[in-house]
Amino acid sequence: MNTRIHSTALVSRKAQLSGDVSVGPYSVIADGVSVGEGTRIGAHCVVEGNTAIGKNCEIFTGAVVGSRPQDLKYKGEKTYLEVGDNNIIREYCTLNPGTEEGSRTVVGNNNLIMAYSHIAHDCRIGSNCVLANGATLAGHVSIEDMAVIGGLVAIHQFVRMGKLSIVGGCSKVVQDIPPFSTCDGHPALVYGLNLIGLRRHNIPRESIGLLDDAFRILFSSGLSIKHGVEKLAKEVRQTAEVAYLVEFISKTERGLSRSCRKPSTKT
Repeated sequence: MNTRIHSTALVSRKAQLSGDVSVGPYSVIADGVSVGEGTRIGAHCVVEGNTAIGKNCEIFTGAVVGSRPQDLKYKGEKTYLEVGDNNIIREYCTLNPGTEEGSRTVVGNNNLIMAYSHIAHDCRIGSNCVLANGATLAGHVSIEDMAVIGGLVAIHQFVRMGKLSIVGGCSKVVQDIPPFSTCDGHPALVYGLNLIGLRRHNIPRESIGLLDDAFRILFSSGLSIKHGVEKLAKEVRQTAEVAYLVEFISKTERGLSRSCRKPSTKT
């Protein structure tokens, strides 16, 4: 398998390109970059820094991958960006490495990162996620597996987004997004379960029903999160999904996005 580099591309001799990699017109691959087998880099892209890109990725026109973090604390420390396998990085996306010495931004496998999206320093992106056009992640954001971020969504630094959650387009995310949830708004609020995502990923019907019970207690009862979790532990059977939801909530530091609905007044 041959590496194909366009005659106008600039590829450093200190970069490591595996077999069957292609680099398009006017792209720049700088010192310290490694690119896995079968990855295709389009025209006018820049890949730099201590950046490792996995196998069979597609990087489209104008993407800038591995440029120095947009953080005033950064003073040239050696930091890293790791991108896994089978990722699609569309036009004009920007991905930054970590800030502190030895820190890293990590992107998992099989993600679709649509045009103009930004992944800032020290972020953690899981696998099988979708970031729609113009999704903007501040520093230290954590996105778990199978999450979906709508177009033009802005996510505050240090926010976590749980697995199989979805945030609607143009939302402002300032607190943690619960796993399995559908959220939207300014700020983003919980509208309910991500039923479509749960069904697509073959979550058992019984588990979906128990998650629905858990969501009613946590987000529609008027209880505090602490008291909601206590009530949930007594009344809802702890399947793997329910246990994960409780564990995620227990680790929140920025607080949890709450319900868009007013608590029920029924007795």
